[in-house]
Amino acid sequence: MGSYDEADSGSIGVINDYEDSQPATPPMEEPKVVGAAAAQAPIISSYNDKIRPLLDVIDRLRLLMVMKEGIQLPTIVVVGDQSSGKSSVLESLAGVNLPRSQGICTRVPLIIRLQNHARQGLELYLEYNGKTVPVEEPQIATAINIATDEVAGPGKSISDIPLTLVVRKDGVPDLTMVDLPGITRVPVHGQPDNIYEQIRDIIMQYITPKESIILNVLSATVDFSTCESIRMSQQVDKNGERTLAVVTKVDRAPEGLVDKVTADDVNIGLGYVCVRNRIGDESYEEARKEEARLFETNAHLSRIDKSIVGVHVLAQKLVRIQANAIAKCLPEIVKNISAKLDANVSELEKMPKALTSIADATQAMMRIIQAAKESLKKLLWRGEFDEYPEDNTKHGTARFVEMLNRFSDELHNCEESNLSKDFLTEEIKGLEDARGIELPNFLPCEAVLRILRRKVERISYLPIKLSEKYWDYIDDVVMSVLTRHSEMYYHLKVSAKGAAHNLVQKLREQSINRVKEIVEMEKLTGYTCNPDYMMEWNKLMKQQDHFINQISGTNMRPLPCSVDLQGLGEIQIEHLRKHSDVSILQQAFDLKMRMVAYWKVFKVRLVDSMALHLRYHVHNLVHNDIDEIVKELMGPDGHGIKMMLVESPAIVAKREKLKNSIKVLKESKDSVAKIMDRIVAYDACLV
Repeated sequence: MGSYDEADSGSIGVINDYEDSQPATPPMEEPKVVGAAAAQAPIISSYNDKIRPLLDVIDRLRLLMVMKEGIQLPTIVVVGDQSSGKSSVLESLAGVNLPRSQGICTRVPLIIRLQNHARQGLELYLEYNGKTVPVEEPQIATAINIATDEVAGPGKSISDIPLTLVVRKDGVPDLTMVDLPGITRVPVHGQPDNIYEQIRDIIMQYITPKESIILNVLSATVDFSTCESIRMSQQVDKNGERTLAVVTKVDRAPEGLVDKVTADDVNIGLGYVCVRNRIGDESYEEARKEEARLFETNAHLSRIDKSIVGVHVLAQKLVRIQANAIAKCLPEIVKNISAKLDANVSELEKMPKALTSIADATQAMMRIIQAAKESLKKLLWRGEFDEYPEDNTKHGTARFVEMLNRFSDELHNCEESNLSKDFLTEEIKGLEDARGIELPNFLPCEAVLRILRRKVERISYLPIKLSEKYWDYIDDVVMSVLTRHSEMYYHLKVSAKGAAHNLVQKLREQSINRVKEIVEMEKLTGYTCNPDYMMEWNKLMKQQDHFINQISGTNMRPLPCSVDLQGLGEIQIEHLRKHSDVSILQQAFDLKMRMVAYWKVFKVRLVDSMALHLRYHVHNLVHNDIDEIVKELMGPDGHGIKMMLVESPAIVAKREKLKNSIKVLKESKDSVAKIMDRIVAYDACLV
């Protein structure tokens, strides 16, 4: 047996504690003999009276729909394959006729709340959509179908919105059960093609919580291991610790039944109960007499232990399992209710109060903008990420370094930084194009500038790309920060994001224009006071004579195809032998070495310039420019501030939802307070 079937002293003590004036009632014993006298007696015992307060408080919590707050309740969930006899079992327990056609039991969950009371007569109520409707027994099916159509719509579609049937009758066990749609794989006419999936989802929703007790109804005529209801329950209760099986239609397949329920090949941890339900026009009293006779006289069924046969045994088992489950779960339920209540109260307190005046709106707006400004200073300037410790996409200074390093790598690895390709070709052409009357070995300035301009022009897209990418990133961070700080004020959030985007786009345009100016300045003239330029040029020029000799081939046979130059690597030289004028080769080599030395300085200078430029503009944004958002929000007529007085529907709905949730949780907490006082008092007595 699983934990729910163990009537431990704590659970029994809790139950008895409600009868302060009476001695403790011992645990209920399973009946040893089922006879006609027992069959005529009510299927409850005085034990039920002891657990009524526990069940009442759980029913109250269910009526308050506390499960929608994420609070799970101990619930007996009735599942079974189609035509397994599920409705007949519930009828036997309730003592009333339930609809068996393609109606409620195949369309919506039905919460059946059985309440024993001594008054004569039967009281029936349907509870749904916040209303309570009295029902006469002959009209149960009609009333349930009308309620189903209201809840789930007409037709044969199913819904997970439950109905509640309250049965108050002398002699019924105090039980609350949820009857779920019967499992079917083949849709009938009018049902959706995915009816099996819909039913499966509803069943799994109810049986998955560990607090649920699964009452699995099985027909004796089938192999238990092939039942879909068994397969589903095993998915969530592998060892069967909270599953009880009811075997119906025992009169149709009595042979071998004793072996099936004793072998337990499908892990039913809470055991089996075999029953014979009402057939035809039998009264419930007649059905119980026939049930007792069948298990006493049938050659096969009489071999089954009497402690696991009969509707009255099923009722007693369910009452005991339910009582123990409730007593076991109540402390955790109270804890969860309190935690959820505290969390909702805290969240409601954090929500902004509705703004009622221009002054309040102005103050709120300034507070939000200043908070956003401080967050942006941390993220984009100071490198403090405490507000977004896990979201490294918001770590602005670190991301800027990544972008800058990537820009530097692209600049150093671009085509213009390839020093060996078509060696001296561009320089020779430049010198020839700039040839004029000049001093020997004089490098024309125009040749230098032409080469420099072409090289700078070819890499000009890189700094512009960096600037565009960086400002796109800044825009994303600013939008995210403003959204977080203005989340509670929908209209302010929309207006502030629009104003911030306009501001960032303006700064982005200014920045890109400035970068283009930097590029144009570099194209205008070559200049540096960096001593590394001359040092690098002198070092490279020391290789000139060796290089020229390798080309002219003096005293060299065969002629080399390449030459290794320090700082440049392996250089192909065959294409240069067509130039017989050594002086042009010497000038081209000189020009090349000057450009190599200067390009090295240029790349470092450009990276430095971009870093300083972008940091400067971001500094201005987070310290000064961000205040322009306020000016745009205020507007000439204060329209932006007035809009803040209108709360968004989402905020209004959230506030109302929290208030309603807090109300439900407070009522739930009050409902269990008395119960918990008694449980605590009992536990103290055990110490």
